Amino acid sequence: MANNNSWLTVGKLVSPQGLKGELRVKPLSEFPERFTKPGKRWLQDKQEVPKEVKLLNGRLLPGKEIYIVRFAGIDNRSEAELIIGQNLVVPSSNRPQLKKGEFHFLDLVGLEARLDHNGPGIGQVVNLTNAGNDLLEVKLIEGRKILIPFVKAIVPEINVKEGWLLVTPPPGLLEL
Repeated sequence: MANNNSWLTVGKLVSPQGLKGELRVKPLSEFPERFTKPGKRWLQDKQEVPKEVKLLNGRLLPGKEIYIVRFAGIDNRSEAELIIGQNLVVPSSNRPQLKKGEFHFLDLVGLEARLDHNGPGIGQVVNLTNAGNDLLEVKLIEGRKILIPFVKAIVPEINVKEGWLLVTPPPGLLEL
């Protein structure tokens, strides 16, 4: 499983929490059990081969979109500081099953953004951001990037199989 395509990044270790080895994780997954249910996880530093760790426990930090996690073998702040910046990854085969009409946010990256079903693309989704609400970062054909609120009124249709999503931006959004 050393191939980067066989791993999904589900979180990023952002800082230590306290003195006993707990860590703050910024979630990049909509599935809280990835941060709260004990079991095998993997940490990946840059493009290196992921290393297995055991998640002992985790909890959501009240009022924030940050999880506090504890890994086996990380018992103090110094040890926690050594792994800050690493990604929390799981095998891509570990994707939760989705209901009809649902999709994984990571599946949106790379989709072509269109203004109508049969029209040419205006750009490509290059990232997802959360700034209080979900935003699609789209690189327009001309090269600049824009943020598009990921709400049904503005992104009414997504066709992952065909590789595109429909965007109905309010006036002025594409000019920002």
